[in-house]
Amino acid sequence: MPGTPLDRDSIGQLIEGVPPLLEDYLSLDAQLQPNGFDLSLQGVAKLVTPGAIGAEDTDRELSETQQLEFGPGGWLQLEPGPYLVTFNEVVNLPLNVMALGRPRSSLLRSGVAVHTAVWDAGYKGRSQALLVAYQPGGYRVQRNARLMQLVFFSMETAASKGYDGRFQSENI
Repeated sequence: MPGTPLDRDSIGQLIEGVPPLLEDYLSLDAQLQPNGFDLSLQGVAKLVTPGAIGAEDTDRELSETQQLEFGPGGWLQLEPGPYLVTFNEVVNLPLNVMALGRPRSSLLRSGVAVHTAVWDAGYKGRSQALLVAYQPGGYRVQRNARLMQLVFFSMETAASKGYDGRFQSENI
């Protein structure tokens, strides 16, 4: 039914489509959930400069980042604070599907949050999100860990114009 979240079978059918809803995933069995798809960690970057947002797109400035290196076994110890994370998966949203990202509950239960924006219909790219370690002792993450569940929604009417902003085809 339009306007409702997609279930596992519907997401699976879209993954088999052309273009596939998701590419570069690690394990369809592990990542395809009853109500979404788990996105996995490719990289973590520290935010090193302040950003800015103004009334016009030309007044928008992203924070510069410094990529962090995973240690032995693919682990990374994060100090408390914000990080920009990049996911392994490439998302290809058709014009009749949009998505929202939610952190996995294991992170929340350890004082870590993942903050995201809306995945607009027509978006294609390897997405990023803000991971914040609120826990005073920090948090350990491992490369390829499943951090967030992307929940897809079927739109009642397909968008007449898909996403065409500066992040279209990002990180691919």
